[in-house]
Amino acid sequence: MELYRSIIEDLKAWKRNSERKPLILKGARQTGKTWILEYFGRTEFKYTAKFNFDKDHSIHEIFETTKEPSRIISQLSLLIDSPILPGETLLIFDEIQECNPALNALKYFYEDASEYAVVAAGSLLGVALSKGDSFPVGKVEFLNLYPLTFKEFLKTINEKLYSYIEELTEIAPLPQFVTDRLSELYQQYLVIGGMPAVINYFLENKGMEKVKKEQQTILNAYTLDFSGA
Repeated sequence: MELYRSIIEDLKAWKRNSERKPLILKGARQTGKTWILEYFGRTEFKYTAKFNFDKDHSIHEIFETTKEPSRIISQLSLLIDSPILPGETLLIFDEIQECNPALNALKYFYEDASEYAVVAAGSLLGVALSKGDSFPVGKVEFLNLYPLTFKEFLKTINEKLYSYIEELTEIAPLPQFVTDRLSELYQQYLVIGGMPAVINYFLENKGMEKVKKEQQTILNAYTLDFSGA
């Protein structure tokens, strides 16, 4: 079962915009930024070219030596099998907060190569932006990705019930069995939360012990972020 994320509609609107700027997808760790961008690339583009600045530090060298989009694309193309083509390839810069020159390069993609669809994602962009390096103010767009809302959770778990609620056209009491089912699902949502990885454990029937363990793993990672460890 695939998680429903409403932000995909915002991404589609960004793609259709003839005056689009490079897009930065912001969000806390584990909210599904990488997954949603890969899904977007897979369903809306012919090719997807993803580069992770945290996993592959050799990519940093490209952005440290040039700001010219044509040269950047030419060199990035050597690292992957799929082509990077205007209008056909979604170019993903993942964990971009690890490379400030890459953040700065988004300005030149907007000014000199706007035909390319460029999206960037990062978990700690606020920290990166405070480092004093030049940031492309006014040259990028932002979207924020949050944990799943109850509405997204409901559509993922029970699309029939979601559609029934969405199609209501008047204010009137709901049938008791509908109210009971909604209440049950909302209580599940309150216990599980909106983190995609945790919800996936629940959907895969791995048991509440696995769910709680994954919740604790995420909390531990957040604690390390806050402490700067």
